[in-house]
Amino acid sequence: MTMHKTLIVYVTKSGVTEENANIISDILQENYGFEVDLVNLKIFPKPKLAQYENVIIGSGVRMGMWYGKAKRFLKNKFQNKKVAIFLSSGMAGKPESYDEAVLKFINKKLAKFPHIKPITTEAFGGRYSGRFGDEDYTDPEKVKAWAIDLGKKLSE
Repeated sequence: MTMHKTLIVYVTKSGVTEENANIISDILQENYGFEVDLVNLKIFPKPKLAQYENVIIGSGVRMGMWYGKAKRFLKNKFQNKKVAIFLSSGMAGKPESYDEAVLKFINKKLAKFPHIKPITTEAFGGRYSGRFGDEDYTDPEKVKAWAIDLGKKLSE
């Protein structure tokens, strides 16, 4: 296994989760020298995990639910791998509903997958576009800060 070979898988609809995955990938490569593969689960739903030391899972949230392909990916066995999880949700981008988003979309979801013991998790803001107007709760600086902290934890 290559030192710090890392897989980032994600599912996105509006593109925010993919943007976040790219930021995380860039930080891990540039700041820590990790070898990173980015995989959109819509295109390649079953990447082989054996070659990776680290697995980072990202999902968007729509209508209060993780995207199906990301949810199915959580069923994998992650023995001997460091796992981190992030999601993108408009609710998580608002300070008044951030804690509720973490509880609902991370803590309750992970309770259904007790075999997953992530080294860290985070919820980032999302972006809405619809008949009621556009709202953007994204925060690339927060994503960068989390990726820097994530790189330290994956390096340990």
